[in-house]
Amino acid sequence: MKIGQAFKMAAKSIFANVGRSVLTMLGIIIGLAAVIILVSYAQGQNAAMKAYYESMGTNTVQVSASTWGSSINVSQSLYDYCLGMSDKVVGVTPNGEIYDNMKIAYESKVLTNEDWNTRITIYMGNDQYGMCNDFKIARGRELSYLDIEKLNQVCVLGSEAAQQLFSFADPIDKTITIKGIPFRVIGVYQSKAAGKNLGTSKDNQWILDEIKRKDRMILIPSTMTRYFNNNQPIEQYVVKVKNSDDITSVVTSLNGYLSGLIGENNGYYSVSSPETWQSSQNEASALQQRFLGGIAAISLLVGGIGIMNIMLVTVTERTREIGIRKAIGAERRSIIVQFLIEAAMICGIGGLFGIAVGYVGTLIVAKLSFGIILVPSPGVTLGAAAISVALGIIFGMYPAVKASGLQPVVALRAD
Repeated sequence: MKIGQAFKMAAKSIFANVGRSVLTMLGIIIGLAAVIILVSYAQGQNAAMKAYYESMGTNTVQVSASTWGSSINVSQSLYDYCLGMSDKVVGVTPNGEIYDNMKIAYESKVLTNEDWNTRITIYMGNDQYGMCNDFKIARGRELSYLDIEKLNQVCVLGSEAAQQLFSFADPIDKTITIKGIPFRVIGVYQSKAAGKNLGTSKDNQWILDEIKRKDRMILIPSTMTRYFNNNQPIEQYVVKVKNSDDITSVVTSLNGYLSGLIGENNGYYSVSSPETWQSSQNEASALQQRFLGGIAAISLLVGGIGIMNIMLVTVTERTREIGIRKAIGAERRSIIVQFLIEAAMICGIGGLFGIAVGYVGTLIVAKLSFGIILVPSPGVTLGAAAISVALGIIFGMYPAVKASGLQPVVALRAD
């Protein structure tokens, strides 16, 4: 039998029992749609988490170090050591946070840091702060080396802080007061949320809030510690690594250096990287994705069993036809091919509908969960199509083999 003829016979058999064929396809449709929706949901969640970790800064190492009653200048020592690793490190900055309860004012507008939802965080850093924390200047300029050395009372605003203080006015060269001390605005950072379409859903709201919180900031020179935090030295630092492959070696080097610099009894230190946290999160997300895919695969298994069941019924119904074909010389191979093609066609058609339902379902779920338009990846779509055809072949094999093994005499006696 020619392949084209086998396809025609399979189509004729499917459309001769439309109702039964549709009910058989339902298991495949539901199973494939579930796989596509759940896997796409996990991918959307991964994208949201990736945007959050990117907002923390890429290729960075967080350092926390302090001494107790020692004359060691940790900030300068760390800076000098990182300069010696210029082949791997591109920058280092203090990342001190001001914890004093204070007022931030511009003309008649006064903000306090008492409300967490609107609180503006004030950081103390150097001329490499923006580079180390993945902030980009939108207007004006960064802090300069001279600003740090000469204790210039200047500041750079995060996008949310600029919005809260100045609304739509240009803040450059305007003067704000922090705890009554005047600071001239020399620059405004671009929002970390720029270019990240995370939507406004409740599931991702905490990620959005965290990114916006990073934009609610003001950067002042690190030498301003004399006015804030009771003149306590800065303990937090960010080291920018040139390449992600060097992060592990930089973390090891910094741990070794700080161990010798501070010692066990003179203070404390810790070195970590957001990439480590992201790696752990990615592993958890991959596990979740496999778990969700496994749940959806159960639906496909049920659908496959339905295919096998209906094909066995088809073999029973067409026993006499099989007997006639074998009596006139049909080979077992041609009968197996015919029934496999029919099973594959049922699954293939069901797969197409399942992919369509999966696309629509993904759009709806993504809009409700993430507030964004999310389309299943081509890999997921092609994989779903391949699975649908494979199911037809796998679960259609037993009925096909059973049909080909019928003896002509026995088959011709069937009613």
